[in-house]
Amino acid sequence: MGELTHFNDQGRAKMVDVTEKNQTKRVAVACGSIKMLPKTFELIKAGKIGKGDVLAVAQVAGIMGAKKTSELIPMCHPIPITGVDITFSEEGNDTITIQSSVKTTGVTGVEMEALTAVSITMLTIYDMCKAVDKEMTLGETYLVSKSGGKSGDFKRGMRV
Repeated sequence: MGELTHFNDQGRAKMVDVTEKNQTKRVAVACGSIKMLPKTFELIKAGKIGKGDVLAVAQVAGIMGAKKTSELIPMCHPIPITGVDITFSEEGNDTITIQSSVKTTGVTGVEMEALTAVSITMLTIYDMCKAVDKEMTLGETYLVSKSGGKSGDFKRGMRV
């Protein structure tokens, strides 16, 4: 377990200094799911939600969310993202699972960007479908894996 580095000598919050860190290729993958009524699920699949193509809009929103992470999370560094991909899979007849993959070449990782992408994607699905289903549930959101950087690789459930 690493040491917390977001505190200064007075115990107050600070942005970590990454000036001396080496640039490396970094990739983070995050996942989350949104559960809804089967009727809502079918409306999304059929393209019959009145606000438009739910998954296309949510995908673009997730990409935008990844790019805006440093504006939302106070201690995140603004970083040059070199790629974002968001994919969807269906679970049963009532759940959509979202996976984001975010890449950069830089001095700090993209874990927060991947997690933000998934979160914003789920929130956009909720926003676009709330007129027909206010009981949607945003499920667990978690880091699947990350590579690059001083701390090395991470894969959920495994010590790498």
